[in-house]
Amino acid sequence: MSAPDPNAATRRGAAYQIWVVGLLSLNFGIVFFDRNAPNFLMPFIQHDLGFSNKAVGLLSSALSLTWAIAGFVVGGLSDRMGKQKIVVVWASLAFCLCSFVSGAAGSFMVLFAARLLMGVAEGGIMPVSHAMIVEEVAPARRGMAMGIGQNLGSNLLGSFVAPLVLVWIANTWGWREGFYLAALPGIVTAALIAFTLREPPREAHEHAERPKVTMREAFGNRNVILCAAIAVLLVSYLVVCWAFMPLYLTKVRAMAPETMSWMMAVLGISAGLGSFLVPAISDAIGRKPVMIGFSALGMLLPLGALYYTGGSWGLAAIFFFGWGLNGLFPMFMATIPSESVDPRLAATLTGMVMGAGEVLGGVLSPFVAGAAADVWGLGAPLWIMLGLTVAATVLALGLLESAPAVLARRGR
Repeated sequence: MSAPDPNAATRRGAAYQIWVVGLLSLNFGIVFFDRNAPNFLMPFIQHDLGFSNKAVGLLSSALSLTWAIAGFVVGGLSDRMGKQKIVVVWASLAFCLCSFVSGAAGSFMVLFAARLLMGVAEGGIMPVSHAMIVEEVAPARRGMAMGIGQNLGSNLLGSFVAPLVLVWIANTWGWREGFYLAALPGIVTAALIAFTLREPPREAHEHAERPKVTMREAFGNRNVILCAAIAVLLVSYLVVCWAFMPLYLTKVRAMAPETMSWMMAVLGISAGLGSFLVPAISDAIGRKPVMIGFSALGMLLPLGALYYTGGSWGLAAIFFFGWGLNGLFPMFMATIPSESVDPRLAATLTGMVMGAGEVLGGVLSPFVAGAAADVWGLGAPLWIMLGLTVAATVLALGLLESAPAVLARRGR
């Protein structure tokens, strides 16, 4: 049997649950719009400021490093304080300010410093948002809700809208205006969170039996360890793709910037659909088979970019299906760890798993991929992507099933 829901008595109705998930998803989408902005604007920025492919990787590494540190610190602090909403509000306002600074950068070092500060502002938003969703949404819909919270807005805005809008703005006015645009919507969502969401209730947890699982035991759990390792691999996969795929498409495949922007936007459509379809499938058939299947599907994208010689529509289809692994991110970053140990540790576990992925994957991989691209050409990062998704598929084979509905059917 699945564990009882300690928050059932204090949980609000379906309409409020939908609003919480939708608003937090929109807010994180605006965060990711800004995070991805340098990648889609890089052909313009690199030409204007004149730096190497290694420097391109360093920009991604800088944000990933401070994003990871913030995830570690803010997630654990939020769990200890019992405060979630106010953390998301202030972090959202801080990233808006940093986006303006990015647009004003006149050199690589200023842009580098701005991205460091941006990671500090943004890193704690997702772990704490996941914790709010765990508190407010019924367990039977947890996988889909956490998938929507992390992936729907981030991919529709950060992966689909961002390349189309930002490339158009850069061609029309300049790349700096793209960063200024990215800042404004965050002010609106921060205000909506502040005035329309409640601080999730902690009463049920305060009167429940204290967690039997310590943090030391939590990070000795098989699923938590495997999810952290998979996070390192697949965060690396995404960051390398965002940083170097636009350059590969424009410089190696000789696509026009507008064509490249549409090709990258296909990833946003794929991830937007996957944000609720992939976790919903895992709610029904289990986390483990979905983790294995969609990790393997990620091999399509780098192989297609390297070897497919047909038209743009065919390559777009390959990009669409290959990017389906993006739907796995809320599962290994939050859902599986919180189901495997204790949902009351959701923000801490999410911050730690996300932090491991960002530090070991997001920080190191773009630097390594950039150095490899300088030596062997822009195809090298795509070969790195292929190896990463193969390794993630192998690790997923070792996961233990954690989906409540599947465990209930098995009598656990």
